Amino acid sequence: MVRKILTNKGAQIKIQQMIFMILVVFFFFILVGLFFLSIAMNNLKKSSIDLGEKGSMLLVSKLANSPEFSCGNAFGTSRINCIDFDKLMALKKNAGTYSEFWGVVKIELRKIYPESNIECQSANYPTCGIIKILDKNVKTLPYSSNFVSLCRKETSEAGIYDKCELARLMIASQDRT
Repeated sequence: MVRKILTNKGAQIKIQQMIFMILVVFFFFILVGLFFLSIAMNNLKKSSIDLGEKGSMLLVSKLANSPEFSCGNAFGTSRINCIDFDKLMALKKNAGTYSEFWGVVKIELRKIYPESNIECQSANYPTCGIIKILDKNVKTLPYSSNFVSLCRKETSEAGIYDKCELARLMIASQDRT
């Protein structure tokens, strides 16, 4: 009788050990799975950020060459990444009607050379250096930018000529975090 009880207890201990080992192996595989899942999610987040930045850079180039901004044929031939300063000043007055059109929350243009930190208004045009086309005053992602030519017609004693300056077109999207 004593032998039967010991055998049953030994079998029960072995069954408990087996259950414990199965649980340990099960939790080990869960931890390994979570580790690989976190790596995959991290890579997915990086890919998402990279795609967002690439999309923003493409949008900056698209804006610079859009009819609302571009020089078109006003300066002889069609130019790439050329922004008409006169159009920009007119667009600044009516930017509210375009606020949802571009899908961004900030559009700003800054002259690089000659540098000026004066915001453009009708009174100080063309000696200003910062043109804020659109600003919705919300939390934004960092600016995406591209260098452009900022051109306008100028008059002198010799006549009318094209004056182009180096500028940086910057846009920002809304931060949804």
